[in-house]
Amino acid sequence: MSGHGTVCPQEFITFAGRLANAAGEVLRRYFRTPIAIDDKSDASPVTIADRESEAAMRRLIAAHQPQHGVFGEEQGSDRLDAEFVWVLDPIDGTRAFITGKPSFGVLIALLHQGRPVLGIIDQPIIGERWVGVAGMPTTFQGRHAQVRACPRLDAAYLYTTAPELFVGDDVAPWARIHDAVKHPRYGADCYAYGLLAIGFVDVVVETTLKPYDYCALVPVIEGAGGIITDWRGQSLGLDSDGRVLACGDRRTHAQALHLLASEQA
Repeated sequence: MSGHGTVCPQEFITFAGRLANAAGEVLRRYFRTPIAIDDKSDASPVTIADRESEAAMRRLIAAHQPQHGVFGEEQGSDRLDAEFVWVLDPIDGTRAFITGKPSFGVLIALLHQGRPVLGIIDQPIIGERWVGVAGMPTTFQGRHAQVRACPRLDAAYLYTTAPELFVGDDVAPWARIHDAVKHPRYGADCYAYGLLAIGFVDVVVETTLKPYDYCALVPVIEGAGGIITDWRGQSLGLDSDGRVLACGDRRTHAQALHLLASEQA
């Protein structure tokens, strides 16, 4: 994370770009084409595009970084005790993908001793890419990305994937955040975090995320000057509980954190 310097060699950054390119080739081939949609055990959808995209990335890792571990959404984990572990989400936003909406993305993270040190958000249809590396400025389309100032939550534009994802103990905190911001918006998946990193969104709040949903976001948001934590303000890692809060401004983050955490155990 920012402030720790980087332990991510340039060769890994370049290689991560190759992974994104390989995934994107698969997804462009299937986007807005008639493909079968299967339901996973948790009722979330999956397609041949998800599976082939992850397989393409895994083949490259096996061939060029065989000592590294892999944690992917569709094909599970391998060597999670390795010094470096790739965390792959071949399509973050499968529902967007299958409905023809180009707000999904490929998420690629590299963990060093469990800490996210590299992250890519890639939108292969629009052709947009964010690259975050610990200790370095985040880039968007090769140029520095920067969050915007937003000192007050009541001036903030917020994104979340869908309000119905907040259930049980998460309902009340979500309602407080929803009522506190200026404009809540929905349905951008990982693209919302990219928009936050380039100064068009102020807050993203989510729940029930998995490591492959958020690990890549950490270097991207932090390298753009933002902050991303769980709802208790703790750093995100493989063992986080899936509740994520990202903000461009630390003042807004503190206000949002107070609303989210006030009834948390």
